[in-house]
Amino acid sequence: MKNKKVIVTGADGFIGSHLVEALLEEGADVKAFVYYNSFNSWGWLDTLPKDKLKDIEIFAGDIRDPNGVREAVRGIDMVFHLAALIGIPFSYHSPDSYIDTNIKGTLNILQASRDCNVGRVIVTSTSEVYGTARYVPIDEGHPLQGQSPYSASKIGADRIAESFHRSFGSPVIIARPFNTYGPRQSARAVIPTIITQLLNNRKEIHLGALHPTRDLNYVGDICKGFISLAGCDEAVGKEINIGSGTEISIGNLAEQLIKLTGSDARIVSEEQRKRPEKSEVERLVCDNGVIRKLTGWKPEVALEEGLERTIAWLRDKDNLNRYKWDIYNV
Repeated sequence: MKNKKVIVTGADGFIGSHLVEALLEEGADVKAFVYYNSFNSWGWLDTLPKDKLKDIEIFAGDIRDPNGVREAVRGIDMVFHLAALIGIPFSYHSPDSYIDTNIKGTLNILQASRDCNVGRVIVTSTSEVYGTARYVPIDEGHPLQGQSPYSASKIGADRIAESFHRSFGSPVIIARPFNTYGPRQSARAVIPTIITQLLNNRKEIHLGALHPTRDLNYVGDICKGFISLAGCDEAVGKEINIGSGTEISIGNLAEQLIKLTGSDARIVSEEQRKRPEKSEVERLVCDNGVIRKLTGWKPEVALEEGLERTIAWLRDKDNLNRYKWDIYNV
């Protein structure tokens, strides 16, 4: 990565902001594509130290705008495309916006990268494209199933990326992280939902379904997975899982977080927080054999350590106060 000109779309978000930091540490020349807004907010990048920010070129735009995307990627060696709408409950409410952002936005990145002769494009997928596991662990040959408008939009984006590789030889890698957590994650995700309620001394932790299992990965490990794939020629044209190969139920996760925070709260499952029955992904656990074989990547941060780091970050009042913990975030 040293001296490579790279752009990260969705750099203002959770994983994107961490990836920007990781790429800076690797010596890359980083451009951060952030969502244009009238507040001139750069999202989580605003919280980085000034000595890091001065080394980042900020590009404010909209991933849905092909002209702005083309301008952003001109002169770039490598694209890490993370910009997306990711909230599953909101996708039930506003599916059109997921098509426009996740599918059309990915198409814009692929078109611009082709026009500008970008050397490598890493498109971010999600384990949600698999739907409920038909077998475990889930390898890259597992059938895809659109169990929510969000997952369907990501399946569409992945297939567009695949088509550009097959049709035009575009140097595309589809990186498919399983559930990611850590500092800066949005309140729509289960781990910050639980921790923020606990740290605000709520005696009842309100959640949705408790039985589904997830393969949880610390954000730093996921960023290392992205970077390892980006530097791997054999990964081009492939879709590749990034995950731990272990699973935990939401109920057991909540119990562990209650213990780690020293709380005596009880867990309450609310109907309004549950997905429609046929939309719920019951089980996700990763087969990470391909990425281990190609790059040697493996997770380094155990779940308990990662949860402790996340709790410590949220104990900082400046961080905790950013979350509207008492409101259900769709």
